[in-house]
Amino acid sequence: ADGYQLLAELGAVDEEKRLTEIGAQLAKLPIDPRVARMILAARGENCLREVLIIAAALSVQDPRERPFERQEAADQSHARFVDERSDFMGFLRLWNFFEEAIRHKKSNRKLVELCHENFLSHRRLREWREIHGQLHAMAAEMGIRPNEAPATHDQIHRALMAGLLGNLGFKADESGEYLGARGVKFQIFPGSTLRKARPKWIMAAELMETARLYARCVARVEPEWIEKVAGSLLRHHYFDPHWEKSGAQVVAFDRLTLYGLTVVPKRRVHYGPVNPREAREIFIRGALVAGEWDTRAPFLEHNRRLVEQVQELEHKARRQDVLVDEHTIFSFYDGIVPPDIHNGAAFERWRKDSERRNPQLLFLTREFLMRHGAADITEAQFPETLEAAGARLALAYRFDPGHPLDGVTVTVPLELLNQLDEARLEWLVPGMLREKVAWYIKALPKQVRRNLVPVPEHVTRFLEARDRAAGAASAPGLTEAMAQFVQRELGSPFSADAWEGEKPPPHLRMNIRVVDDAGHELASGRDLGRLRAELGQAAQLTFSAADAGIERDRVTGWDFGNLPEEIAFTRQGRRLTGYPALVDQGDSVSIRLMDTRAAADAAMRAGVRRLLRLELKVQMKQLEKSLPGFQQAALILRPVIPPDELREDLLTAITDRAFIGEDPLPRSEKEFQSQKQRARTRLPAVSDAACRMLGAVAAEYQVTSQSLGSAGGALLRVSHDLRGQLQKLVYRGFFSATPWEQIAHLPRYLTAMRLRLEKYGNNPERDQRHAASIAALWARYEQRLEKNRKSGIREPRVEEFRWQLEELRVSLFAQELRTPYPVSAKRLEKFWAAI
Repeated sequence: ADGYQLLAELGAVDEEKRLTEIGAQLAKLPIDPRVARMILAARGENCLREVLIIAAALSVQDPRERPFERQEAADQSHARFVDERSDFMGFLRLWNFFEEAIRHKKSNRKLVELCHENFLSHRRLREWREIHGQLHAMAAEMGIRPNEAPATHDQIHRALMAGLLGNLGFKADESGEYLGARGVKFQIFPGSTLRKARPKWIMAAELMETARLYARCVARVEPEWIEKVAGSLLRHHYFDPHWEKSGAQVVAFDRLTLYGLTVVPKRRVHYGPVNPREAREIFIRGALVAGEWDTRAPFLEHNRRLVEQVQELEHKARRQDVLVDEHTIFSFYDGIVPPDIHNGAAFERWRKDSERRNPQLLFLTREFLMRHGAADITEAQFPETLEAAGARLALAYRFDPGHPLDGVTVTVPLELLNQLDEARLEWLVPGMLREKVAWYIKALPKQVRRNLVPVPEHVTRFLEARDRAAGAASAPGLTEAMAQFVQRELGSPFSADAWEGEKPPPHLRMNIRVVDDAGHELASGRDLGRLRAELGQAAQLTFSAADAGIERDRVTGWDFGNLPEEIAFTRQGRRLTGYPALVDQGDSVSIRLMDTRAAADAAMRAGVRRLLRLELKVQMKQLEKSLPGFQQAALILRPVIPPDELREDLLTAITDRAFIGEDPLPRSEKEFQSQKQRARTRLPAVSDAACRMLGAVAAEYQVTSQSLGSAGGALLRVSHDLRGQLQKLVYRGFFSATPWEQIAHLPRYLTAMRLRLEKYGNNPERDQRHAASIAALWARYEQRLEKNRKSGIREPRVEEFRWQLEELRVSLFAQELRTPYPVSAKRLEKFWAAI
């Protein structure tokens, strides 16, 4: 068995144990088969002269001596024979030294003395020369002639490797241990030149076992030599076969090993010749079924579009049983493509010839790809576009739970972001509405939900009622519509607050994808308020950048004719609607195009107010000089508002009331001039009333602040509550921000705060109960206010609720100050449910 293994290692026998051509040549050389194999390889590498010397040296005992008592001297003498890359090359240097000595020494005695001086064995050197002569004669008999030119290091070691393939080693780790053929592990012998260098790959003349397994006579080798020398002895291990679109073929990775030793860890190869059957299957699945192939063949594009259309039906219906599985499509191609086709080039040759006889040979049909008809997936149920913001916005569907794009996505140009109606987006598309309505019913509290069973029946009733109404476009939003439906079904008040803190799953909320003019995505998400907070200003700037021919700067008088409420224009081939408005710039106004009516109305009021102040600058100068009681009020409110800010705040409130009030905003020069006359007439009376109200607020603020400052002990909790209320009534900019009708009530609200503080000791439990009721209503108000802030919506009824909430405080804590029409908690709850 060992003999056969050696012959196989030398390439003398094949896998069927038959003698090879090399084996026949080895049989003619009556020497060690390893040495004979080196000699045969030397012929091909043109290095016979050097290999014969080394082969003869390997056949005798090393002529270098190293006496125990003179080891250091011997090492110094032998240093001349050392080669840093190979111990084998040391034999050549030693041979040249001895040959030179023979030529120059006249007597044998002097030659022996020279060898003794250099720690060399003269007897072994003579034996070496004799064996070399025998090997040279055998080579000559076989017609192998020595090389005339000196051989290179690589040539010599490749030839030696042919006889030492079983003695190769790969450095396994930094400890210096090498992994050899058939799993053996060894180290370099301490006397070797390469002991310290520890190259990655080595070849040894022999593996000798003493205390451990050592490699003796070692040389550094390259793994590329192993592949060339070993040839058929290498074993191929193919893995990861896959289709490559760029090369239009199936490729795999090949790992080459020699007796279990990895020579090439990973090499990319064409897999077709290796395993045609498997390569054909991978080709069909990758190139034809998956469509991963760049080709002009019409069938592939037709089939790809057909598959995408059926997949789109699956995404819309949110089910994966419409398209047939890949195995069915594979079977279609498998039954047509010949068994010897496994790459793009061969397939193209066959296809062109076959399609001359049958052009539709490889065309799939819609009926073949669909498991059932999917008749309910219609354009009406799942439209391709959404009518919103005055434009048709593209919709995309995806059924991929957990993916950010799961559900339906609307693509919105940046300039239309602020114009989106959040209420419209809540309705999604008709095909997804039933599931969303069912979710709303199932998310109700149990005591309410039990009155709405069975759920599918009530979903149908809601949808039928919606169809009888004007439709989603006229509805305030799905949540509000559902609240109204539940209220009708229960016959009692019901608020959308029941779903507070609950959100439908992501796929039941519209995903909004915002893009720029080039179609590049800027942001996406299901929270319109967050997107507007992030990109709303950029959307307004992008919208304003459109050349609608109306914008102007540094306007100080109405000299621009009529200012329409809205204009239509085209941007990037898209029809848009803009809302012109005057924008306050401090010392002038500008005409700007707004993207929403609400933004235009807010800017227009401030712009008209500023333009009237510029027109009535004489009256304004007189007004600024004579503000009765302002200095005293400013001194009292100084801890809260700087005097200069308070003056501007007061003037803003006066001019807003006197110049505009409840009048409609002017849109023409004639309307503006009429407004100017009314403003001049109303200014004195309004300014007197405003100063009186400011003085009253300041006076009551001073008294209330002093009362809160002296509160302590048991009053700490209620005083903390009152300070929060006070900060929401009197703050920087409060006078112009408070509705004119409510400014007169501010002193009463401040007085009611003092009365509450005084009455607290009489019934603390009642105070806490009323405070909790107020806190719950206030939390709802702030949540709605935050929602409106994100969406850019202004709801006057929500502002009205805020002041009714102050009246409720008066009714609960200071009944003697309430109006003839007091507000109750029950009445306020109904008011909130209505909005």
